[in-house]
Amino acid sequence: MTAKNPPPNKWTNYLVDIYVQGRPPVLGTVSIKDIEEKAKEAMKNHIAAYMYTFGSAGTCSTDLANKRAFENYKLVPRMLVDVSNRNIETTIFGVTYPSPLLVAPIGVQGVLHPDADLATASAASNSSRSIEDVAKASGPHGHTWYQLYWPRTAELTLRTGSLLLVITLDTMLLGWRPHDLETAYLPFAYGVGIQVGTSDPVFMQRFNLPPRENERTRFPFEPEKIRRAALEQGDEEALRSLSLGKEWVAELNSGVFRTWDDLKFIKENWEGPDAEKAIAHGIDGIVVSNHGGRQIDGAIGSLDALDDIMKSRKVRAAQKSGKLTVLFDSGVRTGSDVVKALAMGAQGVLIGRPIMYGLAIAGQEGVEQILLQTICEMHITLGLCGYGSVNEIIGKKDEVLANLQYKL
Repeated sequence: MTAKNPPPNKWTNYLVDIYVQGRPPVLGTVSIKDIEEKAKEAMKNHIAAYMYTFGSAGTCSTDLANKRAFENYKLVPRMLVDVSNRNIETTIFGVTYPSPLLVAPIGVQGVLHPDADLATASAASNSSRSIEDVAKASGPHGHTWYQLYWPRTAELTLRTGSLLLVITLDTMLLGWRPHDLETAYLPFAYGVGIQVGTSDPVFMQRFNLPPRENERTRFPFEPEKIRRAALEQGDEEALRSLSLGKEWVAELNSGVFRTWDDLKFIKENWEGPDAEKAIAHGIDGIVVSNHGGRQIDGAIGSLDALDDIMKSRKVRAAQKSGKLTVLFDSGVRTGSDVVKALAMGAQGVLIGRPIMYGLAIAGQEGVEQILLQTICEMHITLGLCGYGSVNEIIGKKDEVLANLQYKL
């Protein structure tokens, strides 16, 4: 019996094209470990910027826990299932996306590459740029989400025409990050990576300044030059940058902790892991994340938190009825990681640090490779596990995964 070839798709064609064209990938490898080393080498003259982006809180144990949590779960392959035609599309908040892989929001990308967030947005089209600039770079069909770092001042809180609002809840204080403390490295304090603030008319009015449009971070970012220019030479622009940075840090990392009751203000004014409380307060979805291990040292892995959350009958019922969407972030490095997170119950999976590796090495092309290789591996893994669509595996932990009770 002769089988018919499945139709080609751009995801798995990425693998085929490398072999057929005899041309290695843009980053020279698809090994995440090697790509991370290449990113470090690319940033060797700006190692503080590298550590700011790729480092974690304390001893980095939470970042390690994120990755080890994935190691504890193994995929169960199933053969002799016709999954020749696979569909990895998924619907999130009523919008159909070509895959469940989403780009995690990461700030101050301008310290890694001059094109910064715009390169990432263009690659993903789908900050060190304004919301409006990133939305434009996402293209006319890009579905932009706005990540809110909750300011202390209410009038600064809401400002965007994005499709979705994603509220960050763990940055009321700066995390304890030894690698940044050793070099006193905080770009925000120098007015770098605060374009969300400097493009806000309300924030800039405090300084009797107009909002800045199309502002770009100068690459490379050299904090000592800015400090010397301000404090030793009296440079007005440098002094203004320090002043703006200090004020913005005071807004975002104010030490003011929010409660569930505060979400009422957001819900009433927005147009556009206690998951059960999120349901009760009318929140549309949650992102299960520990900020990539950047905020608390010694915390549980994000995948373990997702596992606990999905044990709740109320959460599963709300998810099934469409009242709650569950997304996942932290520790994702490969396509098989994406499959594991989906099987655990996530409907969408965010990838962060590998995207920054690609950006640091090769700008937009580097980001594009990370996205392509991750989705390609996910597509292949899905098929080799015997499933024809991502919707078949979401929440099927007991069927798709085996939990190892021993260390390899």
